[in-house]
Amino acid sequence: MTDKPSRLAVLLEQAEHYIYLATAFILVLAAAALLTVAAIETIERTVTGDYLGALLQLLDRALLVLMLAEIIYTVRGIARRGRLEAEPFFIVAIIAAIRRILVITAESAHNVELRDPTFQAVLAELGLLAVIVLALAGAMRLIPKHAAEEDER
Repeated sequence: MTDKPSRLAVLLEQAEHYIYLATAFILVLAAAALLTVAAIETIERTVTGDYLGALLQLLDRALLVLMLAEIIYTVRGIARRGRLEAEPFFIVAIIAAIRRILVITAESAHNVELRDPTFQAVLAELGLLAVIVLALAGAMRLIPKHAAEEDER
């Protein structure tokens, strides 16, 4: 037996690399398109006088683009180093939870009746999301730092 990889293994590795690159390129295009749509929607809402709606939608879209950027970073890391890292997934999950917290808060700001079951459900969801963010942040701190430091060298 030899340690030399077979021709098929090399071909599959190259194909995998190109699949990751194509996926990253598609994600970049999606993020650019989303930013463009967000700008257009913000302008339209601002022109109609819906300033709060424009701001909330812009914030929502910006956080979605930030999630896409983290996914692109992850795909790039897989293509470069050939292995999957957990930290970017924690970051995407934290951004998604914070995004939801902001949207819920903005949508329910006008309905602050403590005895309303809908408002109580919103408070419960916000509390659960806050616990999720804290749990994800704590879990992310448990990831060994030496693996990330070796990659930077």
